Amino acid sequence: MRRILRAAKLASPQKRRPRRYRARRLRRPRFGMMVLTDASRHDWLEGRGPELTLVGFQDDATSQILSAHFQLEAENTLGYLRALHAMVITHGVPLSLYRDRHGIFQRNDPHWTVAEQLAGKQSPTQLGRALEELGIQQIPAYSPQAKGRIERAWRTCQDRLVSELRLAQACTLDQANAVLASFCADYNQRFARPAADAACDFRCLPRRFDLARCLSLHYQRIVGADHTITLGARSIALPPLPGHRGYARETVELSHQLDGTLRVYRGDRLLLALPLPLEEHAERRPAPITTAQKRKTPMPRIYNLSGRPALAAVT
Repeated sequence: MRRILRAAKLASPQKRRPRRYRARRLRRPRFGMMVLTDASRHDWLEGRGPELTLVGFQDDATSQILSAHFQLEAENTLGYLRALHAMVITHGVPLSLYRDRHGIFQRNDPHWTVAEQLAGKQSPTQLGRALEELGIQQIPAYSPQAKGRIERAWRTCQDRLVSELRLAQACTLDQANAVLASFCADYNQRFARPAADAACDFRCLPRRFDLARCLSLHYQRIVGADHTITLGARSIALPPLPGHRGYARETVELSHQLDGTLRVYRGDRLLLALPLPLEEHAERRPAPITTAQKRKTPMPRIYNLSGRPALAAVT
């Protein structure tokens, strides 16, 4: 068949593309210049307990595990916020974060509100907003091989850490986290390497920076005429301002923090703080996004003043 096609001077219908050039990415020279993050859902306890998810951060220059913890839930926003809080408290704020294109980090949906169209960008996710407030540059990876260092670290954990958990007879979440803490200390001592540059790029937080408010779930609510707001099925009554002044129809910010406290802010003024445990659902996961959908950039729809889609101008 090939000889017949070549004799008829017909090209093959199959397009043979040359291999793309790929080079090994060099490590960042300084400690804290770039941090890798990922999560691994695995049967870490080998049937002795529930299936757990390992969430953590690793330094790119030294391969040091900066923070890691097990959780019962699948990969979610709260898990990354807890790991980020532990890393910032222990080491500081890194310059950049190398992560995948999961919907936890970035918006993958094609929906644009009118406000987003006017701003020219989609509103960030909860985790994306926290990273922006901390001044951490986000670098998305386009393949698992791009962040291969943390992928290899998780593969090492799925071999050696599973054995350590088996030897310790860990059966619960607390026992697994206790074994993980000692394992990370031993891992950093044995496998971490010195950075090419001795300088450290981890930054300290500003003096009056509210880290608990930054690393929380934020919601915007409009105060009702009876000075109440809603969060899910809950109706929360807000206290009056000094002098019994009201603030109905104003916008307030709800900060559901990692310690299970709900704080309501009007600007920078704290109006209310009440205990409200965080509800996590392991079965709720976003729908998988194909590679073609990730590469396709959604075009925002243009609306006129009446709120209806405007027709494209014909030239």
